[in-house]
Amino acid sequence: MERNTKFKGSLLTLVGRNLKLNSPAPDFRVVSADLKEARLSDFPTGDSGKIKLINSFPSLDTPVCDMQVKEFNKRATSLSGEITVIGISKDLPFAQMRFCEVNAIKNVTTFSDYKYSSFGVNYGLLIKELNLLARSVMVVDKSNILRYTQIAPEITSPLDYESALKALEVVVSNPKVKTEDKLPSHCKPCEAGAGGLTKTEIDKLIAQYRNWQLVEDKKIVKEFKFKDFIEAKYFLDLVSIISEEQGHHPNLTLIYNKLKITLTTHAVGGLSENDFIMAKIIDELQ
Repeated sequence: MERNTKFKGSLLTLVGRNLKLNSPAPDFRVVSADLKEARLSDFPTGDSGKIKLINSFPSLDTPVCDMQVKEFNKRATSLSGEITVIGISKDLPFAQMRFCEVNAIKNVTTFSDYKYSSFGVNYGLLIKELNLLARSVMVVDKSNILRYTQIAPEITSPLDYESALKALEVVVSNPKVKTEDKLPSHCKPCEAGAGGLTKTEIDKLIAQYRNWQLVEDKKIVKEFKFKDFIEAKYFLDLVSIISEEQGHHPNLTLIYNKLKITLTTHAVGGLSENDFIMAKIIDELQ
């Protein structure tokens, strides 16, 4: 998806994964009003689940963000009982809870991304210069497929609510869509002694990954080059967030402005599907 936004005309840098529509919506870690960790995967999926309208915003202390939460609180859930509205910002959970109580917000569940930046990184909505979330709205269907996304081109301006609500209506009417993703969207725990990928499977997968090099048929390696040490370290931090959530940790070698990433699965003594899932996610971070 296109990722651009500005603050009073000045271009801002959005970092994180660059996602495609009709692909699995990544899981993320946020903090609820009672200071407990919450994830997208906590919400039921399938026929017993709900369509998620997820909207993000820089801060509830601004009039435009205030209006955004109230607008979705009033309008989104009235379309169907199959919709749940989620609001995410970097405001502290206490401030979010106070805002909802004062304004009688009952149809929006708020979460804070202050602790992990997980939502911002996984959805490419983290504003690098401000360490805040961009103003956005997306629709995730009952099967956790990303069906619609909108990023406000100027964070001081409101979203196009009509466009978002029309997209929501489409998902309500057409709850299922095909996805072309062949690999799972999340790494699976590996057991010691489990079998890895065959040479044929590895060759087929590596051909789809740009600039990843196969080493000894047991590792895949890629080097990333940046402007300076600070930029390289920043990218390393993004990779670290994703790696911890996926439970699959690459070897990271940082030398000034270069970051070398090596992926292998020790439990299988070579390469597993998890390594290629991680490589795909890391490429999405560029």
